[in-house]
Parts: sequence; C-alpha cells; structure tokens
Amino acid sequence: MIKYEYRVLPAPRRGQKAKGVKTGEARFAHALELLMNEMGAKGWEYQRTDTLPVDERQGLTGRATVFQNMLVFRRIVEAEAAEPVPAPLLPLAQDSMLDQPLEPVDLQAGTQDEELAPSAIADTLTRPGQQNSRNTTAPILPKAREGARLAAQ
Repeated sequence: MIKYEYRVLPAPRRGQKAKGVKTGEARFAHALELLMNEMGAKGWEYQRTDTLPVDERQGLTGRATVFQNMLVFRRIVEAEAAEPVPAPLLPLAQDSMLDQPLEPVDLQAGTQDEELAPSAIADTLTRPGQQNSRNTTAPILPKAREGARLAAQ
C-alpha cells in the first residue's frame, strides 16, 4: 500500500521580477513557477489548487470571511515493496526462422474467433469487486485502436 504525506502552501500573492518578464500576469506566473519547481526539487508532486473560505478577525469584535488560494502537494512516504514478476522466457529464434518473410495481418477485418472478439476481451476486464459479466463496461484503451490503425497502413 502506498502512503502519502501532503503539504499545503498559500499561492503567491505577488509576482516576482525577472529578466524579460514585463507584465503582471507574467510576473505572477514566474513566481508560481519558481514555487512549484522548488517543491518539485524537494520531491513534492503538485496535485491541485483549492480556494477555501477563512474567517478572519476584523477590528475588535468583527469577523470577515476571506478566501485563500492554497496549493496542494504530495509525496510518497512509504511504498509497499512489490516482488518483481519474472518475465516469461521466450524460445530462441532459429536461423531458418529469421530468413522467412513475415505474412501481413489484416487487423481491420472482423474476426469470427470468439476468444479474440472485442466482446470477449471486454468481458475479461472487470473492476475489483465486480463480477465478470457480459454487460461489464470496461474502457478499451485508445492505444490498442491506434496500434491497429497504424499496423493496417
């Protein structure tokens, strides 16, 4: 199990001057960039920015609600040591196999083979705690479609 620790910092209120940075927006972006790079160098990963209400004292007895912009960072405290999974050993190619040309495969054509049909593949993809059923809606990764399209060209 991975455990994280979080760090929340106020967003910069003013820009920071730098050579070639002229406008107020650019100076503010530069200040934000410096803060984020500093935190990244220390191992903190930026997560999000939140705007939260804060009650502040105003005068002797009054209170006012102001909104603060906070930057949220996290880093891993401890990670479960995963055992390395051994890679399956593949048989060595014979010299005679290397001389034979490869046959082209038409990936766009439909298949009648049930074990390669998209519905069969989708059935094998389930989320933890779900039963394996025909109406499971698991996303098909776009990389698989992209690879099929490129291989067909």
